[in-house]
Parts: sequence; C-alpha cells; structure tokens
Amino acid sequence: MTPAPPLLDALVIGAGQAGLAAAYWLSRAGLSFRVLEAGAAPQGSWPAYYASLTLFTPARHSALPGLPFPGEPDRAPTRDGMAAYLRAYAHAHALPVETGADVTRVTPRPDELGRGQPGGFEVTARDGRTWAARTVVVATGTFRTPVTPDFPGQAGTAVEIRHAATYRHPEPFAGQRVVVVGAGNSAVQIAADLARVADVTLAVRRVPHLIPQRPLGHDLTDWLAWSGVERLPLGALGRVPDAQPVIAVPGLRAALRGVPVRQVFTAFTPRGVRWPGGQEEQVDTVILATGYRFGAPFLPESALDRTGEPRQRLGVSLGVPGLYFVGLPGARTIASGTVRAAGPDARAVTVALRRFLRRDPTDLPAGR
Repeated sequence: MTPAPPLLDALVIGAGQAGLAAAYWLSRAGLSFRVLEAGAAPQGSWPAYYASLTLFTPARHSALPGLPFPGEPDRAPTRDGMAAYLRAYAHAHALPVETGADVTRVTPRPDELGRGQPGGFEVTARDGRTWAARTVVVATGTFRTPVTPDFPGQAGTAVEIRHAATYRHPEPFAGQRVVVVGAGNSAVQIAADLARVADVTLAVRRVPHLIPQRPLGHDLTDWLAWSGVERLPLGALGRVPDAQPVIAVPGLRAALRGVPVRQVFTAFTPRGVRWPGGQEEQVDTVILATGYRFGAPFLPESALDRTGEPRQRLGVSLGVPGLYFVGLPGARTIASGTVRAAGPDARAVTVALRRFLRRDPTDLPAGR
C-alpha cells in the first residue's frame, strides 16, 4: 500500500516569476512547501514566447526579491534572459521545485479531525504523483489559454490562422501577406518583427497609442514607482482594469514605419479577408494577438466564476478556504500580473496564507 504523502503547509502550482516569488516568501516564513512545475525547468512561459520579445521594464525593475537581475540595470531583459534568470533564481534560493508535475486536479480534503476547519488539499499530477497540503497557491499565470475570436467565413478560408502563442520567428513568413490582429504590446511588437520580411498590416478595434518608454528622461516604471501608484491595493475594490499601455521600446517606432493600421476586417473570404467597406484582399496568414484568459481546469468549480475567472480578492480565494492566487492581472495593483509586481503580490499573499494557518503574520522577514 502506497503511503499517504506528507501534509505540507503549502503547494505552489507554477514556477514562473509569480510562483518562484511565492516560494521565496514561503521559504522566508519557514513554511514547508513544494513548487509544482509542468515544464522541464523553473522558467515559466518565457521559452514559449516569440524570440524577439523584450520587456518594457528595465532590468532593475524586473528582479524578484532576493536576487538582483544581472547585467546593466537600464537594459531591457529579453525572453531568453528572463528564462535564464528564473532558473538561476530557483537555484540560488534552493527552492524545492518538482518539474514535470502537470497538475490535473486540486481536491479539497474533508476535515478528518473534526475541528470545523478545512482539511487541506490533495493535488494530483498527470503522471499520477500526489501531494497533500494545507494551502495551495495557484501561480500559473494567464498565458495558458489563448483567446481566439471567431470571424464569419473562418471555417471555409484557405488563410492560415494562428494565435500569437504559436509565433516564434518572422522567417517562416518571408514574402507573405500577413495581417496581425490586436492593439496590445504583443501585437505591435510582432507586427514590427514581421515587417522586416513580410508585407504586414495591423488590424485593430482601437488605434494603439504608443507611450514613450522614457518620458522626461526617466523610465516610465521609475515614475510609477516614485509616485506610489503601483503600491495602491486597488484590488480590494474589485479587479483592477487592465491599463497596460503600448510602450515604445527602443526601435519600435522605426520598425513600424510603413506598417498600415486598419480597422479589423469583418470576415474571412475563401482566400483572404474582407475589410470594412467591402474591400476584399488576398492574405496568406492572419496572426491573432488577441490575448489570453485564465485557465486552470484542475481547480474545483467553487473557485471560479461563471466565466472561468478566479473568485478572489487580493489573491485570496472567495470560494475555497486555503486557496490563493499570485500573478493575476489586476488582482492587487495596476502592476499585478507583471514581473515587477510578482514579489510584492506574493509577499501579501504569504501574509494572508500564514494568517490562515494561524501563524503570526507580522514577523515575515524582509526581502529585497
């Protein structure tokens, strides 16, 4: 008979920046925990993004607590640089990450001791491994489930339709006619990347407004930090609206010269798209940079609302005692969901988690 797994204080699901930041604070608090990562290394979703991706926050604002980001503090970290930093972070703090742990079910356990308290959780992975913990922190982010709008005529078109989640390099699209749908940072950066080798149009519902990265000689994130706006826990009033602007990282404006911006097409045709006004155009590929939504099918239904979003306030589940979330956009501040907010948001959730475990939350060690 297989022995029951030991009861840990916490299990963290996901080893991206949010999960590793949560692990750091749980470690500082002296709690027993494991971090469960579906992939082969603690590096989050970074290797799956397009190769030219650069953060619009400088390295000095892209570090997690307890380890400065290496190199020049004013430089913008790249996709590969972020992945390497997260791997180094897990190693530097000896965080207990278990890889290949693709979680398929989080099951609340009954109160076997009759104390009138939740009995914790059993967590199961696809390979059959199980863990038990008094609390669970979900840090899988919002990049697991791409949003793919459905256009008229889509089923019968010969146009290649793909989500930005599958885009890596521009070379496969060389010489093609490509339409990128979206008005966020990813859409604009992918359009600029493709413009080097393809004939590209950016199709939008609203015209993107590019904000300078260094207004008045200082980085935008410096201004946000100095003003204290990013520290306001507006999530106490409900989810903070997504206000992430399109940041004009170095070279972006120049790369976009010659890329037309049009109102999004109304339908697919057999070999292309139909623009507002009725004009039809032959197109080879449409890339949908239309975002993602939260996806955690392993959670109990009571943890989610009717749209599949977490029922939470400031990262604390409203439907399942002992369940927490880190890395959700808008969960706590206007920066929640970004790299620079991972540390502060994880610290706040750890304080709430310790209170739930009836540990004094006031003596959590400081960390930078």
